[in-house]
Amino acid sequence: MKSLISVLRVIVGVLFIFSGLVKANDPLGLAYKMQEFFEVWAQSGFLPGLMHFMDGFALAFSIIMICFEIVAGVAVLVGWRMPLFSWLLLILIVFFTFLTGYAYLSGKFRSCGCFGDCIPLTPRASFVKDIFLTIFIVVIFFYRNKIKPALPVFISISIITLSLIFSIWMQFHVLRHLPFVDCLPFQKGNNIAEKMKMPAGAIPDSTVITFVYQKQGQTVEFTSENFPGDFDDSLYHFVKRYDKIIRKGNAEPPIKDFVLTTLNGNDTTNALLSIPGHSLFLFIKDDASNGRWLQEFDKIHAATAQKGISIFAISNNMEDNQALLNKYTDLTWIKCDVVPIKTAARTSPAILLIHQGTILNKWGVADFNAIPSALSVINN
Repeated sequence: MKSLISVLRVIVGVLFIFSGLVKANDPLGLAYKMQEFFEVWAQSGFLPGLMHFMDGFALAFSIIMICFEIVAGVAVLVGWRMPLFSWLLLILIVFFTFLTGYAYLSGKFRSCGCFGDCIPLTPRASFVKDIFLTIFIVVIFFYRNKIKPALPVFISISIITLSLIFSIWMQFHVLRHLPFVDCLPFQKGNNIAEKMKMPAGAIPDSTVITFVYQKQGQTVEFTSENFPGDFDDSLYHFVKRYDKIIRKGNAEPPIKDFVLTTLNGNDTTNALLSIPGHSLFLFIKDDASNGRWLQEFDKIHAATAQKGISIFAISNNMEDNQALLNKYTDLTWIKCDVVPIKTAARTSPAILLIHQGTILNKWGVADFNAIPSALSVINN
């Protein structure tokens, strides 16, 4: 039994450390996945007020959970404070199993984010993995008092402290500089237009246009094929329209909903992705009108003017960035939905160097100082 416990400790410890490191490479990815869960639960009526409140702390939850996952994995390997960490591991794996089980049984998620975007697992695979991990951890839990530390206390504490410091440093580094390993579809070398296409042989979602109206204080929905017989503009007040999925497909394009429109609402996606020569896509999520990045951007702005390189400022929120629009009137300002911006830019702002739709390079906000020298060798 002692040998079995040792093997289980190695399996659990290595998996927790590996899972934590993969997620630490992109803590925003886990935060966005948490927000997806919060949104689904809020829409289903489960404590919507609390879910909306927690949505604002998703990144903090992500950082804390990743740190704990790595530290717990290290603690299991060295056998430090097992009566405590076996309890914490059991609570954590029960929570993970609930999440992956919900993702699998509800059918509302394509992936659970267990290993980030670098190793996407289906909800079913994640659920099965967590069931096995739960069994392993339950066995460790029952024998927790018989597990002896593998190293002297001082060395164990030092290793765990260093693992905590490293996990914190790694996450805050990538939040400023972009992930060490970019596993997202907007990675260097990818052609955006190609990544917007459905994979070969894939079956797309079947959708129907659905309209939402207000009628005498009540919200009603109907499709274009079953308008109510008493429909009249004086009775029905338009709220929105959306595409309702009636049959789920088996795949989706790596880059979806990436629609670039001018301030006047004209779709300019294809035009921007086929521009000859080089251009810069400046992605701005939410409000980025203040910050030290503007000093570096002024240097980038001057460098592009000398090289004849166009800058396209792409944002989901023009209102909060009005000061930037007023300052940089010579830039081409483009509107885009926030979801593809989150995928393209893990820092806000971020800059992509584009050549006819292909991403040649990308920089997080902390690396803007390297862009002028990179542009100096470009012949546009």
